[in-house]
Amino acid sequence: MAFNFTLPLRIVQAVFTIVVLGLTSYVCDWWTSHWHANSPTEINYLIFVAVWTILALAYLVVAPARFPAAAHKFAMLGVEALTMLFWFAGFIALAVWLDDRVCFGSVCASAKAATVFAAFEWFVFAATTVLAALHVWKTRGSNNDAAAPEMQMNV
Repeated sequence: MAFNFTLPLRIVQAVFTIVVLGLTSYVCDWWTSHWHANSPTEINYLIFVAVWTILALAYLVVAPARFPAAAHKFAMLGVEALTMLFWFAGFIALAVWLDDRVCFGSVCASAKAATVFAAFEWFVFAATTVLAALHVWKTRGSNNDAAAPEMQMNV
């Protein structure tokens, strides 16, 4: 029996999501309490992406195991690809925003760490998106609408 890499990748995705959510929440809190202004859009966007990812991971993990009818291969690919694009846009936007800013202290370090973890999250989602796309490619022309067996957790 071949080793299923999907569950470890999902765990990494969940951990990175929680790390980014914590770091960006800290930056958001610091910004609003220190400057008494709205936090930067780039930070708010990464908070949205982290919350979206929690919901997406719930679907990507639970649907194939418990609700196979909801785990259509194109739906799985769509959620994977959309989440990957969200992370790409988020880490690029925050990196560009940090580049032209005088930045120091723990809040700056947290924002930079959030950028790095968001980039790693994008990379892991790119890998799982490739796995989902390969399954769609391999099963083209067939009536098999189920998610890829290697993408299922069997929980």
